Amino acid sequence: MSVAEEVNKALAAAFTHEPRMNPQRSPVRIAGSDGTLTLEGEVGHLAAKKLILEVAATVPGVRGIVDRLHVAPAQPMDDGTIRDHVRDAFLQEPVLETCTIRTREKDHVGVCRESVREPCGSVEVKVENGVVTLTGEVPSLSHKRLAGVLAWWVPGSRDVINGLEVVPPQEDNDDEITDAVRLVLEKDPFVNAGQIRVGTRGFAVTLEGLVANEAEKDMAENDVWYVFGVDNVHNELTVQK
Repeated sequence: MSVAEEVNKALAAAFTHEPRMNPQRSPVRIAGSDGTLTLEGEVGHLAAKKLILEVAATVPGVRGIVDRLHVAPAQPMDDGTIRDHVRDAFLQEPVLETCTIRTREKDHVGVCRESVREPCGSVEVKVENGVVTLTGEVPSLSHKRLAGVLAWWVPGSRDVINGLEVVPPQEDNDDEITDAVRLVLEKDPFVNAGQIRVGTRGFAVTLEGLVANEAEKDMAENDVWYVFGVDNVHNELTVQK
């Protein structure tokens, strides 16, 4: 059996006990036979994408994965509209107020705001086929993670490639993930962050506490998946009766 066939077998097994992977909405095409595989397709949500990649990476013989999985947009948008929404979100976000914000369309770079404050940073936004690419430098991991989440919150985004460099470099750990998740939950107007406890172990996040309804429970989990570096989410939130 080839490595690609082994991955297909592993994914089929995972689909039976992991509903977030949702095989009906997660058709995955796998190409490659030398241990470096390309995974393509459009999945229902980011949780499915991350879990599929995690399962594939654990299959013996897989030496590398080219990720071409995209997420079905909540609302279809053209690239220019997505870019404008991401730009506006960055310009309005107080955490990013010391950052220069630029947008790129092909070879044209537009400066939306030039920062002269410290600690400064520079974020460039490019969108192609619904995929948002962020490049530049930011002063902390929290800046990097929040920028990525803001890009994911644009309903037309199909993927976010977060290439922002943290300068000076900052060591990542579970506490950094927890701080970023708390920040993101506080930023989400549809989530009561004060009722939610966040814990992280091995880059897997656990949510505990009370939420008003199933929709809020799902939104809180989705917010966590959007945070760069999160490998898994254990949603133990309880819906108030």
